[in-house]
Amino acid sequence: MLEKDIVKAIMKYLKTMPRCFAWKEHGGMYGTAGIPDIIACVDGRFYGFEVKTKTGKPTGLQTATIRKILKAGGVARIVRSVDEVRAIIEAPRDEH
Repeated sequence: MLEKDIVKAIMKYLKTMPRCFAWKEHGGMYGTAGIPDIIACVDGRFYGFEVKTKTGKPTGLQTATIRKILKAGGVARIVRSVDEVRAIIEAPRDEH
């Protein structure tokens, strides 16, 4: 499965969630390098999801950005499926 297909499936799932605002961050020359692929606010909680295929690996900048989000109190993870996103969102807040 391609990364863009995983992103599409995750966005479809997020659109079904109540109290969720989410968007796909687009890279390129007008985007900010290292920002997770999907940004979401679910029930007042900030999430950054860096989407990768089964064999994909984050860049150093992506890893650094995830650390910054975590340090700021948000939730940021490398995800490879809708099931992983669902598990992260449904986890009790103290488990993030």
